[in-house]
Amino acid sequence: MLATLAAYVQTQFLRRSRGIVAALEGERGQGTVEYVGLILLVSLLMVGMVAAMKGFNGRQGTELADLIVHKITEAVNAIAFK
Repeated sequence: MLATLAAYVQTQFLRRSRGIVAALEGERGQGTVEYVGLILLVSLLMVGMVAAMKGFNGRQGTELADLIVHKITEAVNAIAFK
């Protein structure tokens, strides 16, 4: 009886530990992390470009920077969370 109980406990422990290891080693959700990283990179590049254009003393540079800021503001305001 005691040997059967020990075998049962050991089997359950091994099953659960394999499940935990599989969950930790899995790549589920990796694509989401990569997309978020890509969006952050593009955002930083846009902010840097706008900042660089604001310091430019030409009319075209400031118009371009204002247009980029305006479009980003429109895109952010268009997002509706449900």
